[in-house]
Amino acid sequence: MSDRKSKVVVALGGNAILSKDASAKAQQEALEQTVKSLVKLIKAGHEVIITHGNGPQVGNLFLQQAASDSEKNPALPLDTLVAMTQGSIGFWMENALNNELLEQGIDKDVATIMTEVIVSADDPAFDNPTKPIGPFLSEEEAKEQMEKTGASFKEDAGRGWRKVVPSPKPIGIKDAKVIQSLVDSGVVVIAAGGGGVPVVQNPVTKKMEGIEAVIDKDFASQTLAELVGADLFIILTGVDNVYINYNQPNQEKLETVTISQLRQYIGENQFAPGSMLPKIEAAIDFVEQGDGRKAIITSLQNLENLDSATQIVKG
Repeated sequence: MSDRKSKVVVALGGNAILSKDASAKAQQEALEQTVKSLVKLIKAGHEVIITHGNGPQVGNLFLQQAASDSEKNPALPLDTLVAMTQGSIGFWMENALNNELLEQGIDKDVATIMTEVIVSADDPAFDNPTKPIGPFLSEEEAKEQMEKTGASFKEDAGRGWRKVVPSPKPIGIKDAKVIQSLVDSGVVVIAAGGGGVPVVQNPVTKKMEGIEAVIDKDFASQTLAELVGADLFIILTGVDNVYINYNQPNQEKLETVTISQLRQYIGENQFAPGSMLPKIEAAIDFVEQGDGRKAIITSLQNLENLDSATQIVKG
């Protein structure tokens, strides 16, 4: 990374916070380790906005709500569950960041913003649920849940079956100006958690109303990165690099790659939908929208070695 102080949006996956142990303590401990890597960007003087996923967390909360659903204690809608996980993960991350900054002797404020992300009520995603949430199930368990609840489940990149819900594309971020103002004031901002709370604008009253969906956190992060004028968009995932022919004998690591090359690979179905594909598409969208922009896809552990990560450039 150059010495110039960049404005950086870092998108962290929900699976980096919750792997197997869904307890609050385990997730807080995971974040305590996660922020050690993130603080290195802050220590280098970069203006940092952190976004995060919530797929496992909102899925587990959805199951809890369904299990306790009753006339006296009705289950809450999905948009509210997104807000709840945005708050809980934001609290854990903000607390971990503040403690790590204190330990490193860095005088920085951290703020978590409950972020509303605007979508269109006419988005075709509402008729075709694709976004995986919740734990991985076996095919037998998934079919049992489908019969019992009528929910949709799909196989997720060879890792098991997961519940899928509508995932509309973001068309705006209601809180972008607030986030921009905080970043310009030197605050480290945690925003657009879980892709943000999906809202639509009432065409008559112009008021924002929540809608049941989960927005892909990479597309929400990319939209936020554009709106705040970020220089660099980093998407963190489970691997150091993007690969073509993944897990095959002719597997090839991508380092510096152009948009046109990535489009060719997309046409060859090189990237799994619901897994690497949305990350690639979000990176392309960000880089395409302005000169000098760069997107990076890598692992949390590789943050110190970005030169070897997969870097997406306009080309």
